[in-house]
Amino acid sequence: MPDTTGPVAPTQSGGRLHDASVRGFASDNYSGVHPEVLQALAAANEGHQVSYGEDVYTTRLQEVMRGHFGPGVEVFPVFNGTGANVLGLQSVLPRWGAVVCARTAHINMDENGAPERVGGMKLLAVPAPDGKLTPELIDREAWGWGDEHRAQPLAVSITQTTEMGTCYTPTEVRAIADHVHARGMKLHMDGARLANAAAHLELPLRAFTSDAGVDVLSFGGTKNGMMYGEAVVALNPEATSGLLFLRKMNMQLASKMRFISAQFLALLEGDLWLRSARHANAMATRLRTGVEGIDAVRPTQDTESNGVFAVLPAGAADKLRESFRFYDWDEAAREVRWMCGFDTTEADVDAFLAAIRRELG
Repeated sequence: MPDTTGPVAPTQSGGRLHDASVRGFASDNYSGVHPEVLQALAAANEGHQVSYGEDVYTTRLQEVMRGHFGPGVEVFPVFNGTGANVLGLQSVLPRWGAVVCARTAHINMDENGAPERVGGMKLLAVPAPDGKLTPELIDREAWGWGDEHRAQPLAVSITQTTEMGTCYTPTEVRAIADHVHARGMKLHMDGARLANAAAHLELPLRAFTSDAGVDVLSFGGTKNGMMYGEAVVALNPEATSGLLFLRKMNMQLASKMRFISAQFLALLEGDLWLRSARHANAMATRLRTGVEGIDAVRPTQDTESNGVFAVLPAGAADKLRESFRFYDWDEAAREVRWMCGFDTTEADVDAFLAAIRRELG
């Protein structure tokens, strides 16, 4: 057997294990950390700060978030998006509560049952071809109040931007909020790509969240240049309960919380959050414009954020993936998803378009 007790041989490029020239369009989670966020982490790393959120960075984050979403909001930094969604929904539901969501919602498709298994809530999913719920779609599952045999639909969760890359307008969010509140329900928004929505709408964050009637928000940072970290934002604290305790119970309380908060501050104290989102959206628009001139590619959704959805001919996706990583969205329909990030370049997009043209003629 080989001797494993000796020193490990050094890697190339000062410890880098991967080829930094490889690019892809699989996910905006594939990118690294924005240099300005790295600088903020390094600055926050000096000296000691009180743990579990009693640090000056988390205190400052409360102030900055209130500037974006309005006075009185409460912010709870957490590790990841699934944790944020579970916490946010738990805070607006009793144990017998259920959540109406789109069938394509991340909480329904991509969180391995965490809302139901960990959060203890029932998901009532409805079809939404473009990823967007409407009051009429919500009413397909918003019924049965008082029936002890049915999980009680007491919350609705919408995603901004949606898993299909589409974007709710403030009017659409307000219509849902009014509809939901009239039925005694609460409105949660999964804002993993909230910055991309603001960039598309050219509106401040509060215009389609707190001002539009959203009660609790999962605010994403990882997809927009952070190393890790999201936040639960109680936009209407009176509609939520127990977030301080639920965060710990769900293993989402960071002891060194300053490092999550410092990253959010790097994004939100200036315009880095918006610059990065605008750039990612622009790269997706460039890609969408390019493939519209290729007859064999059929886009399937409006490109309103940083994702492009399209149907390819049989076998084309696997061939293209030999050079550029991306995911199938609906394998049976040959629908794929291409995502751009804050670090996607025009050269990246143009190289990918050239590969598509070579493969599809």
